[in-house]
Amino acid sequence: MIAEISCTRRIVSLTLHDMTSRAHIAMFSIAAHGHVNPSLEVIRELVARGHRVTYAIPPVFADKAAETGAEVKTWNSTLPSPDDDPSAWGSTLLDNVEPFLNDAIQALPQLIAAYEGDEPDLVLHDITSYPARVLAHRWGVPAVSLSPNLVAWEGYEKEVAEPMWEEPRKTERGQAYYARFHAWLEENGITLHPDAFAGRPDRSIVLIPKALQPNADRVDESVYTFVGACQGDRSAEGGWQRPAGAEKVVLVSLGSSFTKQPEFYRNCVRAFAGLPGWHVVLQIGRHVDPAELGDVPANIEVRSWVPQLAILRQADLFVTHAGAGGSQEGLATATPMIAVPQAVDQFGNADMLQGLGVARHLPTEEATPEALRAAALDLVDDAEVAHRLKEIQADMAKEGGTGRAADLIEAELAKCRA
Repeated sequence: MIAEISCTRRIVSLTLHDMTSRAHIAMFSIAAHGHVNPSLEVIRELVARGHRVTYAIPPVFADKAAETGAEVKTWNSTLPSPDDDPSAWGSTLLDNVEPFLNDAIQALPQLIAAYEGDEPDLVLHDITSYPARVLAHRWGVPAVSLSPNLVAWEGYEKEVAEPMWEEPRKTERGQAYYARFHAWLEENGITLHPDAFAGRPDRSIVLIPKALQPNADRVDESVYTFVGACQGDRSAEGGWQRPAGAEKVVLVSLGSSFTKQPEFYRNCVRAFAGLPGWHVVLQIGRHVDPAELGDVPANIEVRSWVPQLAILRQADLFVTHAGAGGSQEGLATATPMIAVPQAVDQFGNADMLQGLGVARHLPTEEATPEALRAAALDLVDDAEVAHRLKEIQADMAKEGGTGRAADLIEAELAKCRA
């Protein structure tokens, strides 16, 4: 039966490919690892299927985009770069959202010029790429969101968005933000409210497993399709070898942005330093000097960056910030997790992971050496946690990943060409 399903799927894919041969697909994203990385394998697959794919991205990510085989169209961004101190993003809701609108407004003319006379047949875009949806409207082509994290469910606005925005909307600054957003959309012939424009795409392929989606039973599956992790071959990122004699391996990583947490790293050193047979890979990012950690025992290797997936495939525990990418990599490799969220959606992801029975949610202020060690010892020897992880891993494999994402994109192309 599995072979028959696989064969049928290949036939459907070939048929769709015949209908959409050599389409020009344009992908738009921002310069952030958590927004670029999830889409890369999908882009690589579309190129392998014979499509011409252009990738509009700031120069700092040009090489990464080019490695997929896509043609890169660079544009200059005003957003904080991946190497900037996390404080560059500010601390309030308006601090976080205003840069995206400012960047979109200044980016749009650049992108119009870059695609003049080279308009695509279909637009793919990260959820933060506001210009992409404007461009699709201008060009009269379909737009498909590639969401690297959770999506809106029926009731999301009432339950989450409206309470979150209640106070900022009352301020002069908040009102000015919405007025500017409205004006920009109207200038480009779009009558949608900014909230709907930013949060309610016409079509979305969701690059996370459904297990990580809150209120998944209330998500409109005519709009949103979950395909799970699209990880692919990460060998270019480098490998990692489990040390001889390491009975347990722990990876500690707070991702690529919110890594300026020297006290947390010191707590991790204290938590695992005295555990015989345990080996720890501690990723500290670019904003912490290893000297700030004090004396580090031999069973802890400190890195500014690691090939995360290569280590997780051999790890027994993952101490993570619970970003969407890290969370699903932990699930895909069936690795128990201690979730220590730092920002935005990570708090919700941490709760989801704990609710799934595969992680412990420890707020940063509670992540003491004692709490980290206790959670680690409980998780790695818990047979029920291991069982739940294997179940989720199997369910994720059925979601289709990269191949299904590419099939769905080709299906959208077929619709607009029918």
